[in-house]
Amino acid sequence: MNSPAGPVVGMVGAGQLARMTQQAAIALGIELRVLANARDESAARVIADTRLGDYRDLGDLREFAKGCDAVTFDHEHVPTEHIRALAAEGVAVRPGADALVHAQDKAVMRERLTAIGAPCPAWSRVSSLADVEAFAEEHGWPVVLKAVRGGYDGRGVWVCASADEAREALATGIALLAEAFVPFEREIAVLVARSPHGQGVSYPVVETVQQDGICVEVIAPAPGFPAEEAAVAQRVALGIARDLGVTGLLAVEMFATRSGLVVNELAMRPHNSGHWTIEGARTSQFEQHLRAVLDLPLGSPSLAAPVVVMANLLGGPDPDVFSRYEHVLANDPGIKIHFYGKAVRPGRKIGHVTALGTDLDEVRARAHHAAVCLRGPLNG
Repeated sequence: MNSPAGPVVGMVGAGQLARMTQQAAIALGIELRVLANARDESAARVIADTRLGDYRDLGDLREFAKGCDAVTFDHEHVPTEHIRALAAEGVAVRPGADALVHAQDKAVMRERLTAIGAPCPAWSRVSSLADVEAFAEEHGWPVVLKAVRGGYDGRGVWVCASADEAREALATGIALLAEAFVPFEREIAVLVARSPHGQGVSYPVVETVQQDGICVEVIAPAPGFPAEEAAVAQRVALGIARDLGVTGLLAVEMFATRSGLVVNELAMRPHNSGHWTIEGARTSQFEQHLRAVLDLPLGSPSLAAPVVVMANLLGGPDPDVFSRYEHVLANDPGIKIHFYGKAVRPGRKIGHVTALGTDLDEVRARAHHAAVCLRGPLNG
């Protein structure tokens, strides 16, 4: 390859987040390089500068980082000690290890969020059934047990109504923490970006709709959410980004309850709750992340339409998704479809659709119709 004309950003991981980041990189004149495990991964299929390697191997990471103006991530699984080693050698790793560990380790996250005064549920590290029972004695059943590391899309989370159910979670042998169950009214997410020199922006607060631990729909802005409460949520998210020293994107998932907001999870990368921004915001989350990690001025996060709805595409029993393209595109010329280049398996996220408009019910119906049609008949 010829020498790059613009800056080079290395993204560790080659999933759909890296794939969609490539679209923004092209327009910005940024050379995006990805570290993939295999050539058939989502981003590796569309990015010329794909390097094969193991993100758990420091030698592979060092080789990958050579010539990069910044290194970032499409997942949070790179060992913290490797990130520190790269930074010590002069690599601009964004976010850095001191920030990213809060998205890698839920106990570290809870300790830090509690210390800075962010709204959190009652929680405790637990290692035995006696620990869980003591926690339940104070905070009541059900108790939510979470894997300290590695959980996502509902995996690594157990809502335990009794000691017997808690015993099953403990039997996995993985490190757990306990949280008090939060009786929430809805789930929201706030996506913010922060650059190394401290500029920060917040996207509108969105509502996320979950089924079986998987996000199936995102509505922007969160319908009927009071403006003053949305402002509080944005301030909380921007404050977390500042206090944790985040560079790049930070997604803060929260519970909205009758008594206020509660922080649930953090992610320091482009996030499923922000896919709507590709068409639905003046600056997509993927462009914003690239701007932030290169310390460029951040873009406008404002809405491009009064209502935006994103629906995740989940694989069904019929893998021939493209045979259903014609109906969806003919039925709704305004619908936007994004596929991730992944093999279709039932329940797997294989893409998303986005609809924009002015009427919430109409826009939701359009997004839902497209997602259901593309998934295909549930019985084959």
